[in-house]
Order: sequence, then C-alpha cells, then structure tokens
Amino acid sequence: MTEPIAGHGGDRVGAALMAHGVRFVFALCGGHISPILTASKARGIRVIDVRDEATAVFAADAQARLTGMPGVAAVTAGPGLANTITALKNAQLAQSPVVLFGGAAPTALQGRGALQDIDQRPLIEPHVKLFIKIRRVRDLGAAVEEAFSVARAAVPGPVCIECPVDLLYDEASIRQWYADAAGKGKSIPDRMLRFYLNRHVEKMFAGSAEAATFRVRAVSPPEASASSLTAAAAALARAERPLMVIGSQALSIAAEAPRIAAAVAQLGIPVYLSGMARGLLGRDHVLQMRHQRRAALRDSDCVLLAGVPCDFRLDYGRHVRRSAKLIAANRSASEARMNRRPDIAAIGDAGLLLERLVEPLARAGRRWSSWIEDLRTRDLQREAEIEEQARPGGEFVNPIAFLRALEQAAGEDAVIVADGGDFVATASYIVHPRAPLSWLDPGVFGTLGVGAGFALGAALCRPGREVWIIYGDGACGYSLIELDTFARHGIAVIAVVGNDAGWTQIAREQVKMLHDDVGTVLARTNYQEVAAGFGAEGILVTRNAEVPAALERARALAAAGRPVLLNVWLDKTDFREGSISM
Repeated sequence: MTEPIAGHGGDRVGAALMAHGVRFVFALCGGHISPILTASKARGIRVIDVRDEATAVFAADAQARLTGMPGVAAVTAGPGLANTITALKNAQLAQSPVVLFGGAAPTALQGRGALQDIDQRPLIEPHVKLFIKIRRVRDLGAAVEEAFSVARAAVPGPVCIECPVDLLYDEASIRQWYADAAGKGKSIPDRMLRFYLNRHVEKMFAGSAEAATFRVRAVSPPEASASSLTAAAAALARAERPLMVIGSQALSIAAEAPRIAAAVAQLGIPVYLSGMARGLLGRDHVLQMRHQRRAALRDSDCVLLAGVPCDFRLDYGRHVRRSAKLIAANRSASEARMNRRPDIAAIGDAGLLLERLVEPLARAGRRWSSWIEDLRTRDLQREAEIEEQARPGGEFVNPIAFLRALEQAAGEDAVIVADGGDFVATASYIVHPRAPLSWLDPGVFGTLGVGAGFALGAALCRPGREVWIIYGDGACGYSLIELDTFARHGIAVIAVVGNDAGWTQIAREQVKMLHDDVGTVLARTNYQEVAAGFGAEGILVTRNAEVPAALERARALAAAGRPVLLNVWLDKTDFREGSISM
C-alpha cells in the first residue's frame, strides 16, 4: 500500500495501521498521542477510550489471543506508559502479540525536564520483545511494519514503539513551535540555539513528504523438525497410558483452532486443557479430563506437553514421573526444557505438531479405551463430590451452586473472562467453555485486573456473542470503573462479582498458618449501585432462590445492549482448602 503523507506523523501511523488490517485502537487520551487517535479514526479504525492505561493493553492482549493478530494500544508519555507495565508483562508471559504506542516528550527536550519526560526504554524494554525509539517522521511506518512482524514471529509477544510528540503533529506547527522556542535574540548563544533547532527539525522531517509504502510482512510459524515428529509419534504409539496437556501457546495461530480440535479428537489420547486451550473440544468431549490431573500425570507412561512449560502449575516437572517418556512441544526451546529436560523436544508450533501427529498415529492404530475409562471414572467421582458441596445451606449464596447455575444459563456462544482468585479458581472446575477460544484468563503471571480489558477486547472481536466476566470481589476493584467504558461504547457484557467480603484465596492459608486475617477482609460492598452510577444495570443477589431469575434478567439486559453487573453475596466454603501456589 502506497499513500502520500504530508508530513503528519499521526497520519503515517494511521495509514500503517490500516494497511495491517487494524480495526480497533485501545487508548487513554493524552496530548502526546492525540494525532495517532485522530488519524486512526479518520481511516475508519475504531478508537476505544478506556479509564486506565492497563485496561487498554489488556484489551489489545485479548484481541491478540482471540484472533492471532496483534492488538493495538496507545497511551501517553511518562506515567501513562509506566501504568501499562503490569499488563505488558502479563502479555509477555502469556506470549500474546501486542503493539503498544507510547508517547514521549519532544525529541529536543528529552532529558531537560519536559512534561512527563523520563527515560522510558529501561522501564519498558524488559517487558517487551522489542522497544523501538523513533527519531524521524519517515521512520514511523517502517516501525509499525517491524513491530507487527516481530510481535507475531517465533514466540509471540508485545512490542513498544515510542513516538515523541514532535514527530506526530504536522510539520508547519512543529516548525513554528521550535521557532518560538528558539526566540529572536541576537546574541551568539541565541543564534547558536536557532541553528541547532533548525538543523534538528530538518533531520526530523527529512524525507517525510515523500509517498510512503506500507507493507505487511508474512510471518511463518516455526515447525518442529521431522525427526522430533517421528520420535514423538513413535513414543505415543508405544505408550499404554499416554496423556496430553495442552496450553495457550498451542493456539497461537487462532485460525487453526478448529483443525487443532479435530486433530486432538482423532488422536484419541486423553487430554487436559489449560488457559486459552480450555473449550478446545467443546463442553463434554469424551477425551477431555477435568479433575485429578496430578494423579493422571503420575500414572501416565508418556506425557505430551503441548505449549505448556514445567513451571509451578506442574510442580516444576515433578507431576510427571521420572520413568515416563516426556515430550515437550513448544515454540520456545528454553520453555521446553524449563526445570525438566524432556526426552523429546519438538521445538516449533505445538498446535501444528498436534495436526501433524494424526497421520503417523493413525497408522499405528492404537487406542487407549481402558485408560480413558479409568480417567473418566475418576472425573465422575470428583463431579459427585462437587455436586454434594453444591447443596445450599448457608446464609447467603453457595458459590458452587451459583457457578453451576451460571454454567447452565450462559449461552452456547458465551465467551468467559476470568479475573480473580478463589471464586474464579472455583469457576475453573465448574464452568465449561463452549468452544475453542472462548475462555480468557490472565495466564501464568496470575494478574488481577484483566477482567474489563479482556471482556472489552472479546466483545469487539466476537460481536453478537455473550461475554461474561467472572470477578472475585477483590479483583473487580481494579477495573470496575470500566463499566463506564462499556456503557459509553454500548458494549453489553455481563459481570458477575462473587462477593464473599474478602481476599479469600490469601485468607485461607494466611489465617491457618499465621492466625491473622490482617489485610484480607473486605466489605459486602454494593457493587450493583456502583454499576448503576456508571450507566450500567446492577442486580443484587443474596439468596440461592434469587439466582435463576437474576441470571435470566442479566442475559436479557445484555441481549438488549445494556452492560450489567450481578453482585452475588457468597457463603464461605472449604472447596479450595490447601490451594496455595508457590
């Protein structure tokens, strides 16, 4: 795509974004980045303004996870960019391709005490794949091209482009600004300053009036070697009790999700799904196991980890017994070997490897019906225990019973966003994602506050589908204000706050081990009234009998285009006793 750009840096960025098919820019406004926002809007790109910079990055992250294409966020300089660090690190650890535009002080005033001027590179660089610092207007388009390519290549991740404010506004205005700054003094220092600033401006705008060409670089996913594929297929074919654990990275190529799901079904190997892979096989596929994963891993004689490292979630590799054959399929060689060296390392895209395994394993003709039946029996036993724990009996709402009701009520097209500790971890056992790419949680970083941003990105990428946020009452405090964003932009999400008046995941172990609840106690806050104040609908639920009608009303309101929040007062339970992670 070639476009004449008349020296306006913001237009150059907008044109590059349009060439890359960007549909949304998530932003919190600021003078440093205003030209990017106005130029994007002028090209039909929808600008979604939020109330916290972290939300903008979380929304871009969600879009990236659901589409496989980089999500775009733009924030102002200094504190604006600094406020994105948690969200950037979350995207980095989740291997999510995000492109972040950060404003910066004028190029000639950096390091001189300008408004919101700090050295942003050392602050941001550890949390991104690439930090690009722009010094000339004509380099803006090429920077966008590079950012989109790097964000998607190999192990995906975020990229940050720093755009000084004087590169984004039109040339005439910036020349006038620098002329005013230079003054009209006749002393030698005054004349030297004018010379320096004039030369500086010439360098900034050199070549910027020429027509710009915006290219979209093809990015090919890495594929595991043929030898590792052959070895993995042979090991699985020989196994008596094979098991797969599939994680988010296996769905890095979002468009491949249906084919990956079909491949997993054809392989016939029992599987546990985590992260973005939840829902890959639908609600109740015979191969998908939900409970007793540790015991299953201990019993398996061949384990395939597809896009899953041996981190704390697998007890640093100790969940897999030493005598088992371990296959690690991962885009990252370091992750594949984290804490436990695999017998077979298939370095490349894990989803593509699953597809390529179908043919050799089909020829092997192995089926593992007895092993699958053993695992399903364990699952059914655990489901019976959960059913027993769902019986009402306390003063308020039984959280397990509520989540079972939500599981039944949510639409077949629902996208579920998880943001919280104890209540959300309980939901992960009970709420079953309906389809591939219909579950969003923060990932390995365990970040609280992703809820509103993830739901925002999901609602825009999946128009017409029901979007639920399952909040803990502690977590909802991070992004509750974004109900204002949902209301202003007409985005009808359903937020559920599991309100047990505490940071319960922490309190469980803190009180038991240290005999003190300090810092873990919250109030039964009227979150539904806060929601109404932001222009959303609010519903209070305090008794089990109120749950069905409340869920039905929430769905009806959302279907009519209204964002809604259910404030559900929960009883305490011992469902997750002993769940502390280190």
